[in-house]
Amino acid sequence: MGLYDKDPIWDDVVPIAQDDGEGALAQIAYTDEYAEAMGYLRAVMASKEYSPRVLELTEHIITLNAAHYTVWLYRATTLFALSSPLPQELEFVNEIALENQKNYQIWHHRQLLIDHLYPSISESPASLKALADSERDFMTRMFHKDGKNYHVWSYRQYLVVKLDMFNEAELKSVDELIKRDVRNNSAWSHRFFLVFSDPKYSTTWARANEFDGSIPKEIVEREIEYAKSATYRRAAESELVELSQGRFEEGGVKMENGKGEDIRSSHALDFLADVWGEKGENEKADKALELLGDKYDKIRKNYWDWRRGLLGKKVRV
Repeated sequence: MGLYDKDPIWDDVVPIAQDDGEGALAQIAYTDEYAEAMGYLRAVMASKEYSPRVLELTEHIITLNAAHYTVWLYRATTLFALSSPLPQELEFVNEIALENQKNYQIWHHRQLLIDHLYPSISESPASLKALADSERDFMTRMFHKDGKNYHVWSYRQYLVVKLDMFNEAELKSVDELIKRDVRNNSAWSHRFFLVFSDPKYSTTWARANEFDGSIPKEIVEREIEYAKSATYRRAAESELVELSQGRFEEGGVKMENGKGEDIRSSHALDFLADVWGEKGENEKADKALELLGDKYDKIRKNYWDWRRGLLGKKVRV
């Protein structure tokens, strides 16, 4: 007998077995435990039952297969139908997420919970702050295991907008992640989003890496210095050079200083060659490309020589 078959709580439910159709070529070898639990889930879904026992059932199945989207969705529907305490559900999701780092379904479920919870706390700054702090703390735990987890960063950007987390606490949190790993492009991108998409001063229609005159000059200068400081620590990291370039362009800052001979980062020289080329300063651009081919990136000399041949032509590489 199975776990549910011998439980009197489920006596009134007739499980619905998996039907793969006649002559299925590749039947999945489910464990007896999983197959039984899914049979009972199909039955309660067919009858549209939303009850505490359904929450227990879905929790059991999720511990067996945390990637089952249908189970998560039915669990959310049941939670909302029962007006279950959502902070308690977030704690449950925390445990599952920490054990299943690359699971997407968890984060969709979490977003549904936040969307459902938000109207009840939207008028309470204290409640919003408490939720934001709690979620930030949890994401920090996730990043300790994988600082570049795409699903967590995607959720974090959603949360920043939803809870208006364009603030110093969020900047400080991301700063700690950058200090821990200056090569974490996800953290740099999130900082860029925090600063240059802040509705307090950014233009909503402005695209990334386009000049936005609404950004205060002191903000632009602060971010340039921040990126420069990190770039000095890791001079050969291409993502830092690219993000520095983004700050220049977003803030409308002209990039005029620097001599090719003084720069030893191949990524920085490549960047400067682009800048000088666009300004028509082909002699400087040629020198930077020459240094790349002859000294700093010899393995791609043919490529840099080809780039030198394009100078003066209206061609973007």
